[in-house]
Amino acid sequence: MKWINKSLFRRLLVSYLITVLVGLGAVGFAISYFAKDHFYDVTQEELARKAKNVNLAIQDLPYPDQQVQNLLAFFDQSFNTRIWLFDRTGKIVASSMEEEVFIGKSVAESMVSKVLEGKQVLSELEQFEGLDKPMLSVVVPWGKKDMIYGGIVLHSPVEGINKTFGFMRETTLWVTLLGVLVTTAMVSYLSWSISLPLRKIERTAMEIGTGNYNQRVSINNPDEIGDLAQTINKMADKLQAVEQDRERQEKIRTDFIANISHELRTPLTAMQGFLEALQDGLVEGEDSRQKYYQVMYQESQHLNRLVDDLMDLVKLENEEVTLYKAPVDLAEVLKKVSFTFKPEAAEKLTELKLFLDEDSLLIFADKDRVMQIIKNLIKNAVKFTENGEICIRAKTEGKFVRMEVADTGIGISEDDIDRIWERFFKVDRGRSKANKGTGLGLAIVKKLVELHDGRITVESKLGQGTTFIVWLPRADAECNLV
Repeated sequence: MKWINKSLFRRLLVSYLITVLVGLGAVGFAISYFAKDHFYDVTQEELARKAKNVNLAIQDLPYPDQQVQNLLAFFDQSFNTRIWLFDRTGKIVASSMEEEVFIGKSVAESMVSKVLEGKQVLSELEQFEGLDKPMLSVVVPWGKKDMIYGGIVLHSPVEGINKTFGFMRETTLWVTLLGVLVTTAMVSYLSWSISLPLRKIERTAMEIGTGNYNQRVSINNPDEIGDLAQTINKMADKLQAVEQDRERQEKIRTDFIANISHELRTPLTAMQGFLEALQDGLVEGEDSRQKYYQVMYQESQHLNRLVDDLMDLVKLENEEVTLYKAPVDLAEVLKKVSFTFKPEAAEKLTELKLFLDEDSLLIFADKDRVMQIIKNLIKNAVKFTENGEICIRAKTEGKFVRMEVADTGIGISEDDIDRIWERFFKVDRGRSKANKGTGLGLAIVKKLVELHDGRITVESKLGQGTTFIVWLPRADAECNLV
């Protein structure tokens, strides 16, 4: 059984051969057993009919004279059967053949007694000893009902019947052999058509198992194997996507560690250097010391902002932030925040403009978090815009209030625009110390907008400026939904 189970071809071949051999064997057995008996019965019935016809011709002739002999010869030629006549004692008295060696011999007494009773006898082959060939024999009474002279025996050779069935058995054997050959060829093709794509699937699965997720199965069969190949390909697609996401997350994690290490090291190094200078007495004069203190204070503030932003981002990603939503006048918030940043923008020769379609634009939001969103967006615009302008617009748009913060600053390249929402990603890698930031602001903004059931997009061209567009739910629309 192990030898068979090791190969799909062997299993198919053995199962098909068993089916063919059993099927054809059953057919051959049925032909040999049932058809042969039926053929013998039909032949004996035909002999009985012919024997009765012979009796009709000679039933008025009680003695085997020349006329009887001629009639028997005639029926022998007509029926192609040998005919005997025996008397009431069972002695053979006439034959359809002129030189008959059986004349004078006797038939079985049991047969004679049945014939004398008027019964028809379908004899077995062994009832007539001395016949040189196997025969089928039929015995009918000779004479009339009230006057029986003996019996009429008709013989028919079974040699032709046996030859016919021998030919049928030989034909069945050849058909079986042909069936075996056809089955072998069909199983070979079938196993090849199954095993070849399965081997392809196996090789691809092994490649995928080693981490090569670019491998695909190129099988277009419209059957279960084709479905399996498509399933393998879909699995490979998902694994590839998972691997790419894992690599991306790993890169983000690595960048996060590198960035936060850099962000922490820079102010700490500066503070350490200034403290060493002060401790060693290298700074002379109160004015110089105050400048050093001011720089250290600014660096400590930067560290505080970094820690606060990190804590905010972690809480947002873990969904630990609770929003206290209420109707908020976005126009009022924009006026306050824009007014706060106007001096900083003016220092960079940048004009900050505010355009409101309505005096009051109510949104359903957490006021403090909305203010945080607006501050981050305007702060970014001021940082990267010099000798330009920043336009802030707000208007109602369907069930939302649309807010835009557009600047004419340095812009964002196409390669960077999809990455600006990542933690610690900075568009201007070589930014000056005046433009120092944590690189977490936009990541926090995106999370806060999504928590408000809003959305944010960005449009930018390098060297021409950037526009951030935010949609926040209107207060009346939110109330209608409730």
